[in-house]
Amino acid sequence: MSGYEVAVAAQAELGEGPTWDPATARLLWVDVLGSRVHTYDPATGRRTVRTTGQHVGAAKPRAHGGLVLNLRDGVALLDPDGAFGWLHRDPVPGRRANDAAVAPDGSLWAGTMRYDEAPGGGTLTRLTGDGTAEPVLTDATVSNGIGWSPDGTLMYYVDSPTRRVDVFDYDGTGVRDRRTLAVVEDGAGFPDGLTVDAAGCVWVALWDGGAVRRYTPSGTLDREIRLPVPRTTACAFGGPGLRDLYVTTARVGLTAPTPLSGSVLVVPDAGEGLPQPPFAG
Repeated sequence: MSGYEVAVAAQAELGEGPTWDPATARLLWVDVLGSRVHTYDPATGRRTVRTTGQHVGAAKPRAHGGLVLNLRDGVALLDPDGAFGWLHRDPVPGRRANDAAVAPDGSLWAGTMRYDEAPGGGTLTRLTGDGTAEPVLTDATVSNGIGWSPDGTLMYYVDSPTRRVDVFDYDGTGVRDRRTLAVVEDGAGFPDGLTVDAAGCVWVALWDGGAVRRYTPSGTLDREIRLPVPRTTACAFGGPGLRDLYVTTARVGLTAPTPLSGSVLVVPDAGEGLPQPPFAG
């Protein structure tokens, strides 16, 4: 496995949510606090930027084109022609959107957190294509990475201040039997965004840890990729064969950010990712 490369040199305040869109062969990612959705085409180097008007936690492809956006005031749909509409509007003063992921059945699992990171102030909600919203967790603090096992029977989840990567049994629509997969030790940073590879291993970016770790399905740490930025935020596989690991990073809160803080990095041929389903709305 080779070292990292710079995919997108940027100064995002809070780069997050890398997602490979197979329909366009582009990487989607967001700058949460910059209120921007970015795309990057690794074949041509072409980039686009769209301003959302409010803080955006995640942007995911939709089955019929366009994007679903996890925004400060709720979840919205962006059509291919640029038309915007709310799917589920739920503004709460002092709260914003955070990470989100699309489940095997095409539903969106959207997380929130309070700006002050007050304990229990965040949520995780499942949204179907018609806008039906079902609370999954109502007492999260910093709702973060979400992913599913290759066979769709397990869901992995991070509430960052716990320092844990948790796992649930997943039955196609809901979750049960929450338990700990792995704990990030003191001094190694906080677990943030995650992705699951074709072997069922969980890759987790470490906020204030400057690294991405891979845990086996049994919770054993078997790989760590060190990167030249303290605040790695999330990771996703993309590119040909879904073999390249893209990692978003952040500058926010750093008194002395490194030159690459806020950029998107890539580790070529890091492994083999899983195709991510589009949102069914």
